[in-house]
Amino acid sequence: MIDIDTLRADTPACANLIHFNNAGAALMPDPVFRAMTDHLDLERRVGGYEAARQAAPALARFYTEFAALLNCDPGEIAYTENATRAWDMAFYALPLQPGDRILTHESEYVSNYLAFLHQAKRRGLQIDLVPSDAAGQIDVAALDAMVTPAHKLIAITHVPSQGGLVNPAAAVGRVAAKHGLIYLLDACQSVGQIDIDVQAIGCHILSGTGRKFLRGPRGTGFLYVANAIVDRLDPPFIDLTAAEWTDAQTYRLAPGALRFENWESNVAGRIGLARAVAYARAVGMAEIETRTTALAALLRSGLASLPGVDVHDRGLRKSGIVTFTVAGQDAGTLQAGLRDRGINASVMPLIYARLDLGPRGLTSMIRASVHYYNTEDEVARFVQEIARIG
Repeated sequence: MIDIDTLRADTPACANLIHFNNAGAALMPDPVFRAMTDHLDLERRVGGYEAARQAAPALARFYTEFAALLNCDPGEIAYTENATRAWDMAFYALPLQPGDRILTHESEYVSNYLAFLHQAKRRGLQIDLVPSDAAGQIDVAALDAMVTPAHKLIAITHVPSQGGLVNPAAAVGRVAAKHGLIYLLDACQSVGQIDIDVQAIGCHILSGTGRKFLRGPRGTGFLYVANAIVDRLDPPFIDLTAAEWTDAQTYRLAPGALRFENWESNVAGRIGLARAVAYARAVGMAEIETRTTALAALLRSGLASLPGVDVHDRGLRKSGIVTFTVAGQDAGTLQAGLRDRGINASVMPLIYARLDLGPRGLTSMIRASVHYYNTEDEVARFVQEIARIG
């Protein structure tokens, strides 16, 4: 069981602010902060190169910590500057040809869908949207029936930014395996709040960030690429980490996922992210998932009991992301009102999720999500404040 008092002792006070948002700015634990600032202090004293040399063991732990977190080999992990760069490095490396088709879902993240459109225009690809089932998640049976020889990729978002939906990632993985398709999973919102096992899911590629539910630093990300497919991928660009210059006219790509890294990176950020993963693993991912899910269910129940409040989270399984609207209230105005009351929430606009929110007639929603360090009292106060505003 999670010891909330201990965890909150590691979580800095936030100017008496109840921190409910999409975990896009989840509060950083003190041990993560200290790991980063200690390295920055070392850089200040001895310079970046020497500091990185001395930090070699801490840097190596980035790969072993993520391998333990995701159940994979350390050589299948790469460090990136953010989740979008991680996803793009893999997607743009795929051996897709004119006429190839991509299967995705209406809940797909905006940046990913823009990349689909970009490459469709560049390479002559086709994008096929898999419908939702009655619960609002990707319809796995429909996905299975839609696959043709022209389909080469299934790419979905595990936990969309625009709601509590948790797509059935492992079921999608079984369809991908059945048809021999590459499976790309955006886990930006799920790693850190859900216990993730890439072997059980069956994805070939998984991308994520440090700054959300992992409680790591902003400007950090990670990429998993399975050894089984990595040699089929051609990185969109390379440097002296991603490849070896073998002679004047030739090069050799680095083994495994290392071919997707840059030589220059935020060393303190990488150390901080590795420490954040270690922190989450010490707390226990199963425990984190259980508590976060329970707090979110409590929040949804409280909000749904209020007149004029509609909760919009879909799916048979739901995450810690909670979205809702209040009748007659503009989401931006409501967000500002909550901030005046010492509560941090965020707004999800239509332009971030056109294929999802548009058909539901939603132009924007409040996103007021929880993490394991939140308390039941904070959830109750949030519901009370919505009742007062409404």
